Amino acid sequence: MEFEKDLNTTQTGIPGLVVFDLPVHGDNRGWFKENWQRAKMTALGLPDFGPVQNNISYNEKKGVTRGIHAEPWDKFISIAAGEVFGAWVDLRPGDGFGKVFTTRLDPSRAIYVPRGVGNSFQALADGTVYTYLVNAHWSAEQKKSYTFVNLADPALGIDWPIPLDGCELSEADLHHPLLVDAKPMEPRRTLVTGANGQLGHALRDYAESHHLTGFEYTDIDTFDFSDPQAYEAYDWDLYGTIINAGAYTAVDKAETNEGRPTAWRANAVGPALLARVAREHGITLVHVSSDYVFDGTRDTHDETEPFAPLGVYGQSKAAGDIAVAGAPRHYILRSSWVIGRGHNFVRTMAGLSDRVADPADSLDHVTVVDDQYGRLTFTDDMTAAVFHLLDSDAAYGTYNMTGSGPIESWADIARRVFDLRHGNGDAVTGTSTKEYFASASAPVSPRPVHSALDLSKLESTGFSPADWRQSLADYITRHQNG
Repeated sequence: MEFEKDLNTTQTGIPGLVVFDLPVHGDNRGWFKENWQRAKMTALGLPDFGPVQNNISYNEKKGVTRGIHAEPWDKFISIAAGEVFGAWVDLRPGDGFGKVFTTRLDPSRAIYVPRGVGNSFQALADGTVYTYLVNAHWSAEQKKSYTFVNLADPALGIDWPIPLDGCELSEADLHHPLLVDAKPMEPRRTLVTGANGQLGHALRDYAESHHLTGFEYTDIDTFDFSDPQAYEAYDWDLYGTIINAGAYTAVDKAETNEGRPTAWRANAVGPALLARVAREHGITLVHVSSDYVFDGTRDTHDETEPFAPLGVYGQSKAAGDIAVAGAPRHYILRSSWVIGRGHNFVRTMAGLSDRVADPADSLDHVTVVDDQYGRLTFTDDMTAAVFHLLDSDAAYGTYNMTGSGPIESWADIARRVFDLRHGNGDAVTGTSTKEYFASASAPVSPRPVHSALDLSKLESTGFSPADWRQSLADYITRHQNG
């Protein structure tokens, strides 16, 4: 064992598997080391993996050999006494499946093992004490996702210092499958809330068309994420991502006595509870926000603009954003004027265009607000942005996401819909927001005048939002075809 060396790391060739050299301070009494030091080690590249459990394996005799096991958590392995020969096998799906790394560990060397990398070791001294931190609690449900490979598989090419036929092994370890038959570690699950909404449908369609596995879809009936007790039904250590597509979007109704508490539960309390569970279990939380968190006085809004919501809906969304930002691993995607499956502005305008084009219908024009400005956000494009951020390991934080292209008014967009539908855009006339809502019989939420969002931060990650005009044309075509 080497004393007084510097803390440093060595890459292994298996992504995420990192060896740490640990300073050990010795004198006539024995030795001392900082076995795990969060600040120093994360500065050297150790993930801030959030350990929640410490396990110790005592190995009475030289030659005890254990493995090869891949469990659904990350672990930081070190030695308290003795020495081991360790072998690690990448059992995650992908091109690296089956790759092997071996080395020796003693009290001056440790290793970080990411989830899905199979772990094994052989004690090289009597009384070897092997200890490890893990970032998930053991459970019967977790155990179902373990995967294994046989210590003696010749395909692995592991040169055990002590031949296995002279070692102490468990009966289970003797019968693990060969690599050719080993099951890759399943990815952590992804939970999608609000799965029956416009964005929820788009997320489901994307996951199914790309053959993504491990997705679970919930709505208010199966998981009320604003209810603290609903969280008790889940083993959250099994989840790696939550995509929150659930929200209360009845903007005007949020101003009523009936709608106000519902808006706050769905848009603020629910995201706060999701953020708490994400923080406690190292889950990445994706949350979709709104231009309504701003007052609309700026022509375009970037991600650094202070919140200044005008109405209850915007206030509840801003509160949700603040809560989600407290989760270390979060993406907030801020949208405006969302269009997807189901009832929305574009479908309404398309239906009115149909009526104007019908000689048997008396409707000859429609009036649409012409003093609110922004861009459409199509749920298919939002979904592509969500998976881009998740797959590219972009920096956590808030990103604006709408279609690219010109900033136009609602009336301008209505004319485009009419022209795409029947070439009758001249049937759309403009009116002011004040005039439009002057005769409203129910409370009306104040709208931002300017809803356009600056897209440069998202574009800097390598994602180019589609031009909303093309997305609109594609949407109208699909709508015409049923």
